[in-house]
Amino acid sequence: MDDLVSLLVQVLIALVCAFAANILVPRQVPGKLLGLVLIGLIGVFLGQWVVDYLLQQYSFTQPWLAWGFQEVPVVPSIIGSAIVLYMVTTFLSWGRYGNR
Repeated sequence: MDDLVSLLVQVLIALVCAFAANILVPRQVPGKLLGLVLIGLIGVFLGQWVVDYLLQQYSFTQPWLAWGFQEVPVVPSIIGSAIVLYMVTTFLSWGRYGNR
C-alpha cells in the first residue's frame, strides 16, 4: 500500500511539474493530460538524476536542490520537465514540417 501511495504522490508531483514546465515553455502538449503526466514523470527522473550526479561528482550543494516533497526535488523536477517538454515538442514539430 505504501508503494501505491508513493507512486500516486510522484504522479501528482510530476503533473504539477509538467504544468509548471508548460507555463515556462508555452507549447502545445501532445496527448493532453496523459502527455503531461509522461513528460512530468520523465522530467522528475531527469531532475533527480542530475541532482544526484551533481551531488556525487562535484559536491554541488544549493538549498533549492534539496527542497522537495516526498523525496522528490521540486525545482530540478520542474527544470527537467521543461527540458523534456521542449525536446519533445521540438522533435514533433520537425517531423511535421519535414513531411511537407
